[in-house]
Amino acid sequence: MTSATTTTFTTLQQDMRRYLERGATLASDAVVYEQIPRLINLAERRIARELKVQGFINVVTGTMSVGLSVYDKPDRWRDTISINIGTGANNDTRQFLFTRGYEYLRSYWPDSTQTGTPQFYGDYDYSHWLVAPTPDAEYPFEVLYYELPPLLSDEVQTNWITEYAPELLLYASLLEATPFLKNDERIQVWQAMYDRAAAMLNGEDLKKILDRSTVRKEA
Repeated sequence: MTSATTTTFTTLQQDMRRYLERGATLASDAVVYEQIPRLINLAERRIARELKVQGFINVVTGTMSVGLSVYDKPDRWRDTISINIGTGANNDTRQFLFTRGYEYLRSYWPDSTQTGTPQFYGDYDYSHWLVAPTPDAEYPFEVLYYELPPLLSDEVQTNWITEYAPELLLYASLLEATPFLKNDERIQVWQAMYDRAAAMLNGEDLKKILDRSTVRKEA
């Protein structure tokens, strides 16, 4: 009886070489052999960019500082879902912040040296959030966000995608490889298979993800 196999960075490279019939060894096809890991990483970025599924959700917690209105986003952040802070006598009452644009935040709270209970947040830039009002106390905060999973490498053999969507990653990797190999006739094939795997993953995800008050159609 053959046991089930697990997709890893190493086995995915092997699978790609078989599907592409290229890059089997460094000596025989060095250019393709060396490019395959980069193509896999491009595929991972494509998946994280195009899909918003539960497996890409992460949580970060921390404490706001008095008088500080700009906060670092976590590594590999892609998109913010929600931010809440702890308020009340013991900071155990959760209050969600409303998302607003940068211009709104600056207009609403033009003097960042003045402080109050934060009500809003927005993107300051790709790596930072801006909150308004500027915190007047050390509020604990919790952020739900979509992240780019740790990229596969010789040191990182598995991640959420290899565990739960290995076929999606394979087709995405092959789709990234076809323009590199100038094999344009295969693009439609891999695109169709990628789209089907993505649709199945999205459909599965929508059945189990609830919006905070209602069933959501899109994360």
